[in-house]
Amino acid sequence: MSKRRPTTPSEEDLALFREAIGHVRRLQEVAPPPATPAPAPLPRQRIADEFQAVVDFKTRPFEFGDMEGSDTLAFLRDGYPPRTLRRLKRGLYAVQDEIDLHGMSVSVAETVLRQFLALARQRGHSCVRIVHGKGLRSKDSAAVLKQMTDHLLRHHGEVLAFASAPLAQGGTGAALVLLKPQRVGESRLVNEQDTGLPWR
Repeated sequence: MSKRRPTTPSEEDLALFREAIGHVRRLQEVAPPPATPAPAPLPRQRIADEFQAVVDFKTRPFEFGDMEGSDTLAFLRDGYPPRTLRRLKRGLYAVQDEIDLHGMSVSVAETVLRQFLALARQRGHSCVRIVHGKGLRSKDSAAVLKQMTDHLLRHHGEVLAFASAPLAQGGTGAALVLLKPQRVGESRLVNEQDTGLPWR
């Protein structure tokens, strides 16, 4: 069956239509809503680097030769002025939180330390203290917690610098850590009940 072509309305039909609908008014054009801002780019490379550091740590937590001959810890990330590390060594930054790893196994201490650093970042802390001990009670007198701390901090993307604390703050049995400043828009809120942290 062939379709009928629509007929062109006559002037009389158009006049009746206009009379039936009455006066019409053109609607004002409404501006489109503002575009939703694009989400912040995902730091894929930093995530990949930290994941690889975790893998490296699990497969080779540390070697007893990782640390240099001195038992004093010191590290400054590339691109930051040396005076930052000098001030840290002298204890000139206010410590905002601390954790004591004494009595923990290396695997537990590594997990707890990562959680502690993440929580410190979320709270907006810039300087924290880690008490790792000197390994005097460890088997073979190896400072395993100290070596683990040194290895983990060097590979942690948010650590700016760290150094053994001044004598009054624990000496070579503790480390002062500077964390990178929070980025704009980064939340400082944290639900501490969801962290699963065992020390508080």
